[in-house]
Amino acid sequence: MIVALVVVFEILGVLSAVHAIMSSRTPQGSIAWAVSLITLPYVSVPAYWVFGRNKFRGYVLARQHELELIDDVIRQANDQITGVAPLDDWRSAAITGAEKMARIPLTSGNNVTLLVDGDATFASIFEGIDAAEEYVLVQFYIVRDDALGRQLQSRLIAKAQSGVRVLFLYDEIGSLGLPDSYMEGLRSADVEIFPFHSRKGSRNRFQLNFRNHRKTVVVDGRIAWIGGHNVGDEYLGRDPAFGRWRDTHIRVEGPAVIGAQLAFVEDWRWATDELPGSLSWTPHIAVAGEAQVLVIASGPADEMETASLMYTQAIHSATKRIWIASPYFVPDDAIVQALQLAGLRGVDVRILIPEKTDSTLVTLAAYSFFTEVKAAGVKIYRYQDGFLHGKVMLIDDNVATVGTANFDNRSFRLNFEITTVVFDADFAGSVERMFQNDFSVSRLMEQDEYDNKPYWFKLAVRTARLTAPIL
Repeated sequence: MIVALVVVFEILGVLSAVHAIMSSRTPQGSIAWAVSLITLPYVSVPAYWVFGRNKFRGYVLARQHELELIDDVIRQANDQITGVAPLDDWRSAAITGAEKMARIPLTSGNNVTLLVDGDATFASIFEGIDAAEEYVLVQFYIVRDDALGRQLQSRLIAKAQSGVRVLFLYDEIGSLGLPDSYMEGLRSADVEIFPFHSRKGSRNRFQLNFRNHRKTVVVDGRIAWIGGHNVGDEYLGRDPAFGRWRDTHIRVEGPAVIGAQLAFVEDWRWATDELPGSLSWTPHIAVAGEAQVLVIASGPADEMETASLMYTQAIHSATKRIWIASPYFVPDDAIVQALQLAGLRGVDVRILIPEKTDSTLVTLAAYSFFTEVKAAGVKIYRYQDGFLHGKVMLIDDNVATVGTANFDNRSFRLNFEITTVVFDADFAGSVERMFQNDFSVSRLMEQDEYDNKPYWFKLAVRTARLTAPIL
């Protein structure tokens, strides 16, 4: 029996190694997996089939099978918003590339509001839900059955009972522990609630590596909320372990909302095997506001690594500054090199990350990148006033992004993410003021901070970096 088990694992190790060589993103990844799978198959085979894949094959196939249905939705949306797209002289190469990734054009006529921290964010979201007339689309990575979770639940129940259609998606891994009673309370009021089902399909049964990290609310196809907040009391600063929770969301009103709605429709189709139907794809110009906005959804089903390309393009496009806030700093080589080049050409590059963290492994891995980028003049700030969780980027004086994507490999290629890109000087000014406030309660990392650490710490850092592809 033991001999047979050994033989089975050895065979699985070789077959898995072949799969890794054919599908891993980098030669280094292929080598690392192939060697470990052949030499230590008993440990490596289970690890590979849980963490080793970087393409969500089931979702990719579903997209191919559903292409005609989804493309009809995209064509309908594009036909509607062509008339509100910016003039051609705005279409630089960078914008054209971003539009191709988003599959919809950049639109003007949007009103955007920066929402700093949980109280402002959920007050705005709840106000929008209460005002909904046709439908509410809700999607969060983490949903908890606590005071904030129950407040959301009660508002959605009230809306559904008033005749408004409510569709709710949550990630079953991120929301692990959410009791059935929470879902049943919603279903009893005719709220349509489903898990995203990242483990759906026989090939994904043990797949824990892909997460739907999006946090989006859409009301009537007119208004959308996108950003870093999940549904839990800690996002309002009520967790004593973290204290203040520094996070950022954005409220978008206007034709760009169609992009957020399109991302939800694709996820809903995967989760439920049907399109939601009866949604409005007519663009609505905001009463006030002329911001140009593009919503970019990214994930492991994309042909290219959309989130990584988005960050790389943003860094290369900066001529004055590129300020980035993220709770995690575990970039890939392309991003590191882009940051180095930006610093060398005189761009003011600042990375804002938390001092207090929820992942020791991520914190250790991040140290290995600090010396590489700081040598080129990149400044690293550590936020001191609680836990920084916002995902924000400021480019020069007129472009800013707010979304769900962290500055790490997981968001670049393993998570389903969504980012709002805003071309508007006034909004960029609001983001700049927010950054300046955050810098004022942060410390600048010293050049020799890593060099002065003990040897055991440096060894831990280098070891943690080996896990960067799955962090």
